[in-house]
Amino acid sequence: MSELSIDPADPRPPFEQLRRQLIDRIMTRRLPAGAKLPPVRRLAADLELAPNTVARAYRELETEGYLITRGRNGTIVAPVAPADDAVQAQAAELVSAYVAGMRALGFGSEAIVGEVRRALG
Repeated sequence: MSELSIDPADPRPPFEQLRRQLIDRIMTRRLPAGAKLPPVRRLAADLELAPNTVARAYRELETEGYLITRGRNGTIVAPVAPADDAVQAQAAELVSAYVAGMRALGFGSEAIVGEVRRALG
């Protein structure tokens, strides 16, 4: 995963930079469903990060449905929606409408995410 990198000048925390890069690679199929990710310690060493930073990114991506962790068998990319542009555009519209509606009700970002997680239960 040498194409991943952490920019110390980026204001986002390293775990968020890693998380965003992995999501991008998953959604563009550069990391296809079933692809095995490197172990936390190895990726942390490659990126010169603390293992807890990589572990946090993996945990969040698992919670969000992008990764599946199989204990000693490693972490793999979960199946995601089709890469079809029309489907992606429709999904983006649905998400935008939902977020706009929740914000109109007074919900903040974290509360919106919490409601989505609760609904996915």
